[in-house]
Amino acid sequence: MFLLGFLFFTACNPVIKNELLPLLTTTEVSAITQISATSGGNITSDEGSSVTARGVCWSTKASPTISDSITVDSAGIGSYTSYITGLTAGTTYYVRAYATSGTGTGYGDAYQITTNGATPTVTDADGNVYHTITIGTQTWMVENLKTTQYNDGTAIPLVTDTTEWTNLSTPAYSWYNNDAATYKNKYGALYNWYAVNTGKLAPTGWHVPTDAEWTTLENYLTANGYNYNGSTSGDYYAKSLAATTDWTTDTKTGDIGDDLTENNRSGFSALPGGYRFLNGTFNYEGFNGYWWSYTEDNTIYAWYSSMLYSNSGVSRNNYVKQFGLSVRCVRDSQ
Repeated sequence: MFLLGFLFFTACNPVIKNELLPLLTTTEVSAITQISATSGGNITSDEGSSVTARGVCWSTKASPTISDSITVDSAGIGSYTSYITGLTAGTTYYVRAYATSGTGTGYGDAYQITTNGATPTVTDADGNVYHTITIGTQTWMVENLKTTQYNDGTAIPLVTDTTEWTNLSTPAYSWYNNDAATYKNKYGALYNWYAVNTGKLAPTGWHVPTDAEWTTLENYLTANGYNYNGSTSGDYYAKSLAATTDWTTDTKTGDIGDDLTENNRSGFSALPGGYRFLNGTFNYEGFNGYWWSYTEDNTIYAWYSSMLYSNSGVSRNNYVKQFGLSVRCVRDSQ
């Protein structure tokens, strides 16, 4: 009788197998800036239930979960890279990988990081205040220059007339579409290269970058994991420079306009301010951004860098010096 009772009990109450969570590790956090970092994970086993979502989660508390801030980096097992954005300068965070399957969510070990501290602001001769960001060995303004005076207090000529702009061989600036109310605070001013060449455009202690300094920025991003989706090509770092707003969108993977939420991991916050053409007309606001360098090519042309909504890299080329382009400044060597 006892034996029959035991058999009946076990038949009605089968042993329930433990449901196992995915096994994974967290990739050490790198490329830490004031607002971003790079991590990821490696899922070594899904324990019999397919991984449907993976990424990293982070929080200021010691054991972040998927209820906190997360990235979503495809699915399946194996290694992956995660790009973390939207952090606050000078703040301690905990970061760990996660993997979600039909049985639940597994986590890797947590890494503690502290984002870079906020760098000082800088003020131009007009009293405009600019935020700054340190990227590698360089510190850049986060906004385009919008001063109407040189750093010695001398006024820069404002030229609105198209014919006058076309014939210039002396310094000048304008606002996009000659509309300061709409475009000054967002995009800054458009300067011709003659204004750049004075050497007095940037605030004291800062300067308009040379073509070589633009290249230094680009090389740092490529070498330190800022390329889109982990690409090793030098053609995929523009998204890390472009702001998350105002760019025209497109659907080509890796382009600046492809998913604006993935932009600006570097904190550079580049915006598409367009340019003023040789004939005095204005073009490409919302689509492309163009920034002068201090480097002259010849008596007619000077070098510039540009970012296009429909491209994945930064182009460097030369333009006629009468063009009106944006200016970003970089701090003098300390």
